[in-house]
Amino acid sequence: MRDVPVEAKRGTIFDRNGQELVTSVSVDSAYAFPPQIEDKRAAADNIALALGMDKEDVYKKLTQNVGFVWLKRRIDYQSSQNLKALDLSGVELVEENQRFYRQENLAAHVLGFAGDDNQGLTGLESVYDNELKGTPGRIVIEKDAVGNNIPQALHQFIPPVPGNNLVLTIDQTIQFFVERELDKIVEQHHPKLAVIIVMDPKTGEILAMGNRPTFNPGDWRNYPQDVWDHNPSIYYNYEPGSTFKIITAAAALEEGAVRTSDTFFDPGYIKVADRVIHCWYDGGHGSQTFEEVVQNSCNPGFVTVGLNLGKEKFYKYINAFGLGDKTSICLPGEAVGIQIPENEATDLNIATMSIGQSIAVTPIQLITAASAVANGGLLLKPTLVKAVTDVNGKVVKEFKPEPVRQVISNNTAQTLMGLLKNVVLKGSGRNAFVDGYGAAGKTGTAQVVERGGYADGKYVASFMGFAPADDPQLACLVMVAEPQGGNYYGSQVAAPVFKAIASDTLRYMKVPERPALEKPNSPFIFEEPKLKTTVPSVVNYPLEDAKKVLNNSGLAVQVQGEGNIVYKQVPNGGAEVLSGTTVILNLNPPEAVPADQVTVPDLKGLTIKEAGGILEKLGLHLNPAGSGIAVGQKEAPGARVPKGTTITVDFQPQELHD
Repeated sequence: MRDVPVEAKRGTIFDRNGQELVTSVSVDSAYAFPPQIEDKRAAADNIALALGMDKEDVYKKLTQNVGFVWLKRRIDYQSSQNLKALDLSGVELVEENQRFYRQENLAAHVLGFAGDDNQGLTGLESVYDNELKGTPGRIVIEKDAVGNNIPQALHQFIPPVPGNNLVLTIDQTIQFFVERELDKIVEQHHPKLAVIIVMDPKTGEILAMGNRPTFNPGDWRNYPQDVWDHNPSIYYNYEPGSTFKIITAAAALEEGAVRTSDTFFDPGYIKVADRVIHCWYDGGHGSQTFEEVVQNSCNPGFVTVGLNLGKEKFYKYINAFGLGDKTSICLPGEAVGIQIPENEATDLNIATMSIGQSIAVTPIQLITAASAVANGGLLLKPTLVKAVTDVNGKVVKEFKPEPVRQVISNNTAQTLMGLLKNVVLKGSGRNAFVDGYGAAGKTGTAQVVERGGYADGKYVASFMGFAPADDPQLACLVMVAEPQGGNYYGSQVAAPVFKAIASDTLRYMKVPERPALEKPNSPFIFEEPKLKTTVPSVVNYPLEDAKKVLNNSGLAVQVQGEGNIVYKQVPNGGAEVLSGTTVILNLNPPEAVPADQVTVPDLKGLTIKEAGGILEKLGLHLNPAGSGIAVGQKEAPGARVPKGTTITVDFQPQELHD
């Protein structure tokens, strides 16, 4: 008796409204019984022609010392007809299923993909593999001892049992809104990555979750593994910056460490231990109430509140909001976030954590925690699946909202929502205001941590918000990591994205508009933090490289003159300026430079790859000494050398010279 497996049809994945996101379509797969094929050479040539395969590859399969071999899985209709027409003994077709992702890259990291053997490999396809895959069937064929057909032989078909279906919390239309805005972010800001999550704060249901870069699950092999291997929404750890002030304020208000009417004085900085923590607003906000501290996102005010709250209570709420644990969302590869152990935390750590530094979270952790504030203080587990149904649509398993704990009182939650509403009406969140509905939330602009320190010119722009302001129907986190082009503030990069998604989503959900809403009196232009940065020297750089280096340092660029080489810059390299300052690049050479000579640029601060790329464009060669970041060079910046000269540059690991 010989078995030919018959794959079960994998279950369908639907959105919350019954729209098919993933289904399986029937295709043929070709297999052979090598012992039954007499002229293997001729058979291999014919099969290869019919299936579009290499003749030698087919011949190797047919000459294996096995009773059964797959020739090609999931072939197209024409190939199937070509093979049937050959009518070769020992070569047959069996119906299998191929996964079909109807909207290509829509919610790709959430859905994941399945492999050739009907097994889920990533995403929900992997987590719910046992539900989706069904039970395989068999074709049982009676043969003689050497594999030949027997007259009146037994041929038995044992049918497969189809897999169950998944009904998600995802709404396909809202997911379309998210994917659209992510594409705009990529086009405008060219970030390292971007994440948008939309959640119903009253149920914990994820309405949309999208990332960039992304991939097509139906063609996953043609994408780099690092694109599909991890879901940034649940994996990427980052310092949340000012969006974390929602947690600081919630803890302090709940514990009575501050009241909205308490007054503070902000001179522009606060000193904790041996460190001075600056306010983003040059000169400080002066006298203000805590309500204004939240509205103004005042760093010294929040540091004072965090220190008054104290380490023990601060950590109590960090953990209560779930920021010390995984959320247990039903996706593989969730990260846990990073925090300093409580017994090792100093007053300086508490001060910086109060403003969203010295602590790292994942996007799913932050939106889950913040949504508790919009839900009367009740923390809910985030969910992606509403139900499992059988092939007839009957519910096999249903998933209800899952409360985790009451973190703060309803009164505290309502008070804080009022403060966050003011952030959008009067503070840094004005660009997130949703016409007809209002909004509440918090912007954030944080530096990227690399090699134990902050990377120059690398930021995470974010906005964590809710709408409508008076009765939140959605929570939305927009997180953009390392935007390029000099614009990296949360108020400019992330807040408008929230506005676009919330506006379209609320109207799609038919949420009634609020008449006569108070509106912000103007858009918000400047946002925290305006940080001091050192201007890199880009004299003698190719223009495009000069722009990239300056943009990565958070500086804007203005070009004067014509050409491809920078001969002068204002401010000069080494000057200390505020981020966002415009550097003027002059491309007019001060004097004629001989055609066979090149002026050596200052390569300090560049990686080996960056330095090598710039020298190559100038017609020079790099001789790197060491590894890491350039700290010096043998041929001095400004020196004239013949084209083809090798420039020796000393490199050291970042931590040795920071």
